[in-house]
Amino acid sequence: MNAVGIDVSKGKSTVTIRKPGDVILLPPRDIPHTKSQINALIELIKGLDGETKVCMEHTGRYYEPVATWLSDAGIFVSAVNPILIKGFGDDSLRSPKTDKADSKKIARYTLDRWANLKQYGCMDKTRNQLKTMNRQFGFYMDQKTAMKNNLIALIDQTYPGANSFFDSPARNDGSQKWVDFIHTYWHVDCVRSKSLETFTEHYRNWCKRKGYNFSTLKAQEVYQLSSDLIAVFSKDANTKMLIRQAVAMLNTASATVESLRLEMDKTASTLPEYPVVMAMNGVGPTLGPQLMAEIGDVTRFTHRGALTAFAGVDPGKDDSGQRVRKSVPTTKKGSPSLRKTLFQIMDGLIKRSPADDPVYAFMDKKRAQGKPYYVYMTAGANKFLRIYYGRVKEYMASLETTQQQ
Repeated sequence: MNAVGIDVSKGKSTVTIRKPGDVILLPPRDIPHTKSQINALIELIKGLDGETKVCMEHTGRYYEPVATWLSDAGIFVSAVNPILIKGFGDDSLRSPKTDKADSKKIARYTLDRWANLKQYGCMDKTRNQLKTMNRQFGFYMDQKTAMKNNLIALIDQTYPGANSFFDSPARNDGSQKWVDFIHTYWHVDCVRSKSLETFTEHYRNWCKRKGYNFSTLKAQEVYQLSSDLIAVFSKDANTKMLIRQAVAMLNTASATVESLRLEMDKTASTLPEYPVVMAMNGVGPTLGPQLMAEIGDVTRFTHRGALTAFAGVDPGKDDSGQRVRKSVPTTKKGSPSLRKTLFQIMDGLIKRSPADDPVYAFMDKKRAQGKPYYVYMTAGANKFLRIYYGRVKEYMASLETTQQQ
């Protein structure tokens, strides 16, 4: 057995190769991420006698090119959670944190967990792409929220409350009626400087041009509200520029979010568990792909408790001797992005209150017992993940059985 431990960083990797019995075949060596050096590493690994496995941490995005290069060369590669490496004992009171020490530790971990290592494959590439898109989706959602708040702050100076005139949902391209309205009627005087009849006709043509439903009553309501508003900024070219720039930035962020949302659903649909996940209550074309992106391949979890621990929604333990603490906070050692997605799903279930859903029934029971909000929401997330694990694991097993037949 040859264990190759690789500590990947930006631009280079530190590699250690060892065999059982604390035999060092290659002491820690830095390998630059260049074609010639990577090819030399591949030849070195392939030239080793006996079975060889490569292991690395899946931290950030740096490991993906190395894992892909080695995997495409026909070498067994496993990318593991860095928490597992960190918790792997060193049998030493010293805890050096260097690239060389980490590569040696990963190589020892590889030997110790030899039989349990899972191979990095093409499905992992798809899942990594989906996870990357989800992180970008979250980033642009934050930008969209910031730009929306910025626009509302600006129109509070020119057209207070105009963002609440319409409650139409966003279109497929991310555009919203109130934002388009502000682009045209960027100042309260754009409305009230006209007569009611003139504004109504202008608004009618605007709705037709933008593809929105027209209502005479709505036009009258907007006009009446506008007549009693106070604007801080005057109606001039500078104010118009500020408002329209803010609208353009918000529309750009909204379009990016919607395109990513569609692409995430398209990518997630290529994964085998997609139909099972999408059939679960509370999961839709937005939260479904996000959930799959953050959980990844469910078969890598040995039991459902491992999945809840990965999400950080498992109840903690605090027992010592005669003392047994009954109420212990959750570990929260797992993925915060996964917990955020789970809480969004739980929030949707609470709002829709599907009586026949076991997760909602469980949360409602805890709520009726007087449990605090975060307690029953976390308990619901835990139950949801356990159901997710069982359904997806069973479905994946049935697919594997069908393929074998």
